Amino acid sequence: MDKKSSRNQKPINPDVKQEQLDQYRVQNSGKPMTTQEGKKRSQDQDQLKAGVRGPTLRQDYEFFEKMSHFVHEEIPERVVHARGYSAHGEFECYQSMRHVTKAGFLQEAGKKTPLTVRFSTVQGAKGSYDTARDLRCKGVKLYTEEGNVDLTTIAMPVLINQDAMKFPDVMHAYQAKQADDIPTASGAHDRFWDYVANNDEALHMVLWIMSDRGIIRSYRMMESWSINTYLFVNEHDVATFVRYVWKPILGVHSLLQDEALKLGGIDPDFHRRDLREAIDNGAYPEYELGVQLIPMEDEFIYDFDILDPSKFWPEELIPPQMIGKLTLNRNIDNYFTESEQVAFNPANVVPGIDFSNDPVLQGRLLAYRDTQQHRLGSANYVELPINQPLCPFHNNQRRGFMRQRIDIDKVNYHQNSLAGNTPYTVPPEEGGYKDYPGKVDGYKIRARSDSFKDYFSQPRIFWNSLNPVEKQHTIEALSYQLGSVKSESVRQQVVDILVNVDTEMAYMVADNIGVNPPSGSHVPISISYPSLSQANTPKYAYTQKVGVLIGDGFYSNEVINALNILQHYGVFIVIISDKLGTVTGNDGSVLNVDKTFLTSSPYLVDSLYVVGGSSKNQGKFNQDITNFVQNAYAHYKPIGIASTGQSFIQPTQNNNLAGVIFSIDNPNFGEEFVSAIAQHRFWDRI
Repeated sequence: MDKKSSRNQKPINPDVKQEQLDQYRVQNSGKPMTTQEGKKRSQDQDQLKAGVRGPTLRQDYEFFEKMSHFVHEEIPERVVHARGYSAHGEFECYQSMRHVTKAGFLQEAGKKTPLTVRFSTVQGAKGSYDTARDLRCKGVKLYTEEGNVDLTTIAMPVLINQDAMKFPDVMHAYQAKQADDIPTASGAHDRFWDYVANNDEALHMVLWIMSDRGIIRSYRMMESWSINTYLFVNEHDVATFVRYVWKPILGVHSLLQDEALKLGGIDPDFHRRDLREAIDNGAYPEYELGVQLIPMEDEFIYDFDILDPSKFWPEELIPPQMIGKLTLNRNIDNYFTESEQVAFNPANVVPGIDFSNDPVLQGRLLAYRDTQQHRLGSANYVELPINQPLCPFHNNQRRGFMRQRIDIDKVNYHQNSLAGNTPYTVPPEEGGYKDYPGKVDGYKIRARSDSFKDYFSQPRIFWNSLNPVEKQHTIEALSYQLGSVKSESVRQQVVDILVNVDTEMAYMVADNIGVNPPSGSHVPISISYPSLSQANTPKYAYTQKVGVLIGDGFYSNEVINALNILQHYGVFIVIISDKLGTVTGNDGSVLNVDKTFLTSSPYLVDSLYVVGGSSKNQGKFNQDITNFVQNAYAHYKPIGIASTGQSFIQPTQNNNLAGVIFSIDNPNFGEEFVSAIAQHRFWDRI
């Protein structure tokens, strides 16, 4: 018999996953309507009744099929990560990592692997809004020739708990309370902050969420870390500790708190719409995969425990090696089947990847499969198209709800003679998975290592690393969240723990939320790391969205030249006026209007190009533009002013017009405006 191992199988073409999914894609338009069993239907408007005004008949199985399917359409939503969105893409390996891992998809430069990604928030339900201040997650399912690899990461390098035993507690405290299911997608309530105040390990991650990291500008601009410590194992059985980080090519950028709150009402789908539009426009989101590696013999050389998921590995001490790039290049066709049904599990690894004794990771390895089986209704969820591996899979599992495979074997047990003892196990040297033979020694105990119990040093380092603007935003976020806490005792407890991070910050928050200044002082640490501040992130104009405020009579040559320059640099343009249709320039040139002042908002764009012009209702037109300009200026956004738009913003002693670029008498306006757009914000603006 052929016992060819998965390690020797033909390499997977990155398009193969889509070809596999194509078998399940169905176009219904233009086709006759049928029942689920294929019988053509002649009517789909009325139930079968005894006379046109009579009662309905029990024999109306067509109605029963349609209605019963409808009432069962929704599967139980995820307890966490319910609000999410997906896309397809590929991973390209930069360099061979054979020296540290035998994982097949990391063996050679240029090797491409198809994948699916799902981004999500944590606290809110499926119907919550995208821009809530929250922890965000990124699940990547790589369809390798050795099996699926699931890399689950979050948008900060630290977790809120140190042991998986605590996860139900923190989520019970974080989510809407059971009495009234309020609040939605927010931790601004007593129970969550009571948990923080009474669980020191929670403080570090909470600071990250209260910083700008908690309200990302876009999934395309989200950095994310594995949090957990894994092992790379090479062909010589030498193991290396590893953590993963995804670095967005566009840099790491955030919304202001006011913007995030407003967008929750203006466009609750802001992040998923942004992701989908970018891919549709060919501006494929890209992320480099970095790995931080620590030799096994260096496990104890740092002043933090490398297995503690509430601690980050400083990049300045353990630099990430960029080993590949993820590109999202295709949108999903069906949200339910490709996003709602996708199931991740950190236990999905291949030979060359193993697990450390990280206590959160150890708990996740058990929890995820049980979660997915409950949510999707059957252990056969792996047979769903989005979850199927590309490589063949064979075992002795049979039956169960919604089994799709038609297994034709006579036997379904191991150690048999009727089938030649197949399916057979595969020796490690031929590609079979082998667990790393790490030494285990100790007494059975429910306890935590003392090396985990430094709760304030790294939060202090994180605070030290923020620039003044980021610190101010964090103070505002803490004051906003704690200002919604009704219990004065809880508010006081929180500032009493915040003082361990920074005395001045804790005093300011205490003053803002009406409690006594805390006693004590912060831990005596002055270390800071540039990698922790978003101020040091890359900045580009590419894919930034510019709202063009325009009416009739614009100077055609000037405006069209400016728009051409913006398009050349990949800036997304939205033409906004008082009505849909077109606007006409002074030479008859016509521009199509994308949005009106009513259907758009200054919160939906990253910058403005103020052209002005004429309108049938000039007063209302001018007022709408003024409102857009005032809002954009207040949120530090770049603003370009055409020759016909100067009346909408004037220098005064109360402003310095930082980041405002004027077109008049400026032959370099287009390039200067693009440069301003790339800066994202002008924090020195007054």
